[in-house]
Amino acid sequence: MEPIVLASSSPRRRELLEQYNIPYIVDFEEIEEVLDESLTLFYQLQMLAIDKGKVVASRHLQEVVISCDTMVCLHHKMLGKANNRQHAREMLQAMSNQKQTVYSAVAIFYKGQIHTFVESSDVYFKELSSREIEDYLDTNEWVGKAGAYAIQGIGNCLVEKVEGSFETIIGFPVFRILEVLVKIKTI
Repeated sequence: MEPIVLASSSPRRRELLEQYNIPYIVDFEEIEEVLDESLTLFYQLQMLAIDKGKVVASRHLQEVVISCDTMVCLHHKMLGKANNRQHAREMLQAMSNQKQTVYSAVAIFYKGQIHTFVESSDVYFKELSSREIEDYLDTNEWVGKAGAYAIQGIGNCLVEKVEGSFETIIGFPVFRILEVLVKIKTI
């Protein structure tokens, strides 16, 4: 298998590729994440995933380029990355003892074609005390994370249960990606 081009700076996505022995290189562009609110949530996320990968794909025309975007939704409201500690606190308080849905949109670029999909998984938070929230905020793990937590890290202590793919919550649904790569005959 030829190395894929990961259009992401996420160390978690790199860890998943390594865990599954998928060869890769990293090449990404920072973009301003702007949601087009005239579109449905799925299409908004797919467009962000495409936007994150299209410049990289233009540099790798004969290679597989994969870009992703992940969003946490609570009661049909999108929770992006927290702007600051207070914003993170408010998110965690809102998710306490609640179910949230995590969506991961993937765009796979290959030889001029773009294949997109969105996967989702549900995360149920425990009832969190103020002390638990503050202790978690003190770790700074929430910085730069959708929904202000990292389920693959210390943030797992906030979670009661998960329904769906853990990889989707991390932001890289490996098995679905592999299915698409087989379908478009890159592996």
